[in-house]
Amino acid sequence: MEDTFQTIAEATPEVLFKEKQSKFFGYAFPVQSEEEVKACLEKIKKQHPQARHWCYAYQIGFPNIKWRANDDGEPNHTAGTPILGQIQSFTLTNVLVIVVRYFGGIKLGVSGLIGSYRTAAQMTLQEASIIKKVLQEHIHLQFPYHCTNQVMRWLKEFEAEILHQNQQETYYMQVGIKKADWPKAEASLNLLYEVRWKLDN
Repeated sequence: MEDTFQTIAEATPEVLFKEKQSKFFGYAFPVQSEEEVKACLEKIKKQHPQARHWCYAYQIGFPNIKWRANDDGEPNHTAGTPILGQIQSFTLTNVLVIVVRYFGGIKLGVSGLIGSYRTAAQMTLQEASIIKKVLQEHIHLQFPYHCTNQVMRWLKEFEAEILHQNQQETYYMQVGIKKADWPKAEASLNLLYEVRWKLDN
């Protein structure tokens, strides 16, 4: 199974595409959940309260990708679908693209709308910093301090990424390990008898 995927490193700068006096503002955000999608949409709506449409599409997850395309009042499949098409063309996931439209007084027609939303989404993603990520299992570890060296050796052996750590009376740590390496890493971790762990489901 493929264990790498592409996403964007950070939110893109605003782009602007104009067509027959209509203005299309494009934005892309890295997202991990529908809650993050909603927060980004609220932010853009506050930024453009006078706009006519806030159309968007997103893909989340890997290898099981969840997607949605929203036309926000435009004719069916003239906005969200071409935006989604660009996300897929760039082979991205964990990404949201929003295109905000200000109507310029001249109707664009179905083909004009599709072309405009597609172009705005394409221009937006061309501004993105695209990065490759490795599919990981996230594991929560808890262990006494005298086990620190053992755990650090285990982390090094399996090239684990430390996502979060907290040193109190006991050591708490969240780490990411390549999904393909997890079966072997789990067997090794189970030999560290004083380390308690659980998967982040």
